[in-house]
Amino acid sequence: MSEPTALENFDYQTPGLWRRMACWLYEGMLLFGVVFIAGYLFGTLTQTRNAMDNRTSLQLFLFVALSAYFVIFWTRGQTLAMKTWHIRLVDSQGALISRQRALLRYTLAWVWVLPPLALAWTAALPAGAQALVFLLWVAAWAGSSGLAPQRQFWHDIVAGTRLVHYKPPEPASKGLSS
Repeated sequence: MSEPTALENFDYQTPGLWRRMACWLYEGMLLFGVVFIAGYLFGTLTQTRNAMDNRTSLQLFLFVALSAYFVIFWTRGQTLAMKTWHIRLVDSQGALISRQRALLRYTLAWVWVLPPLALAWTAALPAGAQALVFLLWVAAWAGSSGLAPQRQFWHDIVAGTRLVHYKPPEPASKGLSS
């Protein structure tokens, strides 16, 4: 397989935080379907009848399914949510990212979820407090991108990736001949 090449039709402008967060929320809605299908597949393959049976195996299966989803789409430049919001994922030279870099970004992106989950678990917080901790963490993490070079998220900086504005070229209109 050849090295990823630089993309055309995009600028290096970082999309605004509100647009990136709207994309993040839309991605979460789409992931509901991915998790649903993967969970159904796991339950069918393992013949699990109770949700608490094979819980650790299910969690590992979902982790792998989500990693496959993101790696496949990120190596092509965009997930469906990113396409909708005209955002593309590239490396520092503007090229599509490799599978290894996509997997690294996927692993690092768990910083959106793991710290509030760990706090909620260790402090045995009630559901409402867990939701508040999660929302505060997401707001703080997203807001901290304003302190980063080019306003990128910190996990993108560590992974060597960038979110950039991308609008695909308009299809050539076919002239109507009379």
